[in-house]
Amino acid sequence: MFTRSKIIAAVALTATVFSTGAFAHDHVKNPTVKARMMAMEAIGESMKTLAGMAKGEMAFDADKASAAMGLIAATSATAAPLFEPNETDPKSEALPAIWENWDDFGKKMDTLAMASKANITIADAGALGAALGQVGGACKACHSDYRKK
Repeated sequence: MFTRSKIIAAVALTATVFSTGAFAHDHVKNPTVKARMMAMEAIGESMKTLAGMAKGEMAFDADKASAAMGLIAATSATAAPLFEPNETDPKSEALPAIWENWDDFGKKMDTLAMASKANITIADAGALGAALGQVGGACKACHSDYRKK
């Protein structure tokens, strides 16, 4: 269950990620592709927060970790429809394999959503490693097949 502080942290994290992403994707002309890229960047920024805590680059904070995982869960649960239109942009990292293997892509997105939802509450640094392994594995499985290297 989300506490008030977790909700505030999630909102702050989301606002930071999306405002940064909007600036980073200014040169993307296709609005559909831009929306996809911003969603994936939000997931990536949350993963960076979790990885930083896991590596000891920043202090573990249960509220921030849970907020980051919550953002991954929420974004990944709604991201697949952003890819339904087979649209491109020179800045896009999405491979045509997404639309050629739509069912597999959808399953991999579902796996990410389920893994992040299952790990949404990270109470201590010990639980972070296992959670990050599950979610990171789901990210890598999709990136290996569906994202430009």
